[in-house]
Amino acid sequence: MKDALKKIKVVAMDVDGVLTDGRIIMDSNGVETKNFDVQDGFGIVFLKKCGIKTAIISARASGVIAHRAKDLKIDKVYAGVYPKLSAYESMLEEFKVSDEEVCFIGDDLADLCVMRRCGISVAVANAVFEVKQIADFVTVRRGGKGAVRETIELILKAQRTWGPQLYEN
Repeated sequence: MKDALKKIKVVAMDVDGVLTDGRIIMDSNGVETKNFDVQDGFGIVFLKKCGIKTAIISARASGVIAHRAKDLKIDKVYAGVYPKLSAYESMLEEFKVSDEEVCFIGDDLADLCVMRRCGISVAVANAVFEVKQIADFVTVRRGGKGAVRETIELILKAQRTWGPQLYEN
């Protein structure tokens, strides 16, 4: 797997259950909130410093997703897309990368079509059985609790770009 990790140029991920703990919280006015892990976010900053592109591919469209993606300077957001494969293929074209250069992090059945295509498929610890079964790697951490950061560290360590220079400069 280490050789495959060295080829990664794009990290794409689902949101609900991956960047968040999967809960959707709405107040009485229908205003939605989500909980994000700050270490996941900082990991995304590290990816960008290392020249790795980032993308969100989510079946749900949400203003919260748009705000978080803008905050983290995610390169491309595909929200409200189902099935996800057409968005994935658009991403490949836009970033001019092949399947083997993409790592996708997912947690549920809607992610299977992308996970079967990408170079490295990652299931978060709280993923459904079918997703864990086909994943190249299953995180120890749960979605919204550092699973994305765990994946990012795995990639950057394989590429020998992980280290203090990421946060000292």
